[in-house]
Formats: sequence, structure tokens, C-alpha cells
Amino acid sequence: MSDLLKSMTAASSGMAAQAARLRLSTENIANADTPGYRRKLVTFEVMEDAGDSRAVATGRTFLSRADLAQIYDPSHPLAGADGSYEGSNVNLMIELGDAREAQRSYEANMRMFDQARQMASSLLDLIRR
Repeated sequence: MSDLLKSMTAASSGMAAQAARLRLSTENIANADTPGYRRKLVTFEVMEDAGDSRAVATGRTFLSRADLAQIYDPSHPLAGADGSYEGSNVNLMIELGDAREAQRSYEANMRMFDQARQMASSLLDLIRR
């Protein structure tokens, strides 16, 4: 039974980590047209206190160091003397791909959790007999 609980712990931590990744991806998409916005990224870390269950947690969130796009628009309020301003460094195609990957990873963890839950329920049913 302990192994089933460990797998459920790993799956639930994976769902929480992917949910955080998806949240950052949606923030990036929402701010793609915001001047000066830098893409946010998150790291994953193995939880040390989870024993050998391979649970993960989100690490620190950091800003992308990629250069900001230079946009030429002399009519924009933020435009400098040369008529350009700094846009964001968010690439919508990358963000959509990351969001889809996070969604599918979340769903895989959810299926793993549900499978472990069903196995634990079946084990308890066998024990009751």
C-alpha cells in the first residue's frame, strides 16, 4: 500500500508543478503585447523530503534573458527619438507549445493518480473480503 501512496504523491506533485507551468505560460501569452515584458520561466526540483517517491516541486521563477524585440512605431507613446520602443520577448508559438505540453503532462499525472487510486481501492476491497 505504501508504494501506491508514493505513486499518488508523485502524481499529485506533478499535477501541481504542471499547473504552475501552465499558469506562467498563460501569463506570458496574456502579456505578449505588453512593452518591456520579459517571458517568465519556472524550474522543477525533486523534493528531498518525499523519500523515494520521485515527487517534484516548482523551483524558482525567473525572467528570460532573451533580448526584447525592437518595434518601430513613431506614434507609440513609449517610442524614443528614433521612433522605436522595446516590445516583449514572448514568442506565441513557443508559449502555445509549452502550454500544450504542460496540459498533456498534467493529464498524464492525473491518469497515473487515478490508476493508483483505483488500485488502492481494489486492494482494500480484497482485504475486506
